[in-house]
Amino acid sequence: MRISDLYLGLGLDAFGKLIQGISIGKLRTYQIYEGFKVRAHLHKLNTETLRHAIPKFWSRISEFDEDFGKDLAQAILVSHLDMITAVLDFLGVPHENGFFAKDMDPKPYFTEGWEGRVYEKLRESYPQPLLLFYMNHLRWELLGAADVYRPETTSAA
Repeated sequence: MRISDLYLGLGLDAFGKLIQGISIGKLRTYQIYEGFKVRAHLHKLNTETLRHAIPKFWSRISEFDEDFGKDLAQAILVSHLDMITAVLDFLGVPHENGFFAKDMDPKPYFTEGWEGRVYEKLRESYPQPLLLFYMNHLRWELLGAADVYRPETTSAA
């Protein structure tokens, strides 16, 4: 699976919500503002230009621009370190404010069924597209997943 497959698997609506959740302040704090602005091909980077760029970004993802997809993921994830720390804390994964230590292998903490447990625990606390994006990003980056995780939906009749 490629990072583009992750975005495409979640769909355009979820993608738009991910873009709208990017924090310009966090991009500046983590010193990725200028690099992301260049990679995104934007002369100005703010919430309005991001919102207007969603179709252009989706087109680039649909064309499998993997470098852009990775930079976009970084912008999305640093904007939501609170959720990342909540996921990692719930799973008992050691981290430093949401970042893995350089020499640590986090794979053993992702035991069978971790996705369902995380989703059930945190789905009311964080937006579903964001939570699913992070879970799938972990699956892609750490675990070499071949497909996009989607929770089983139960219909209330």
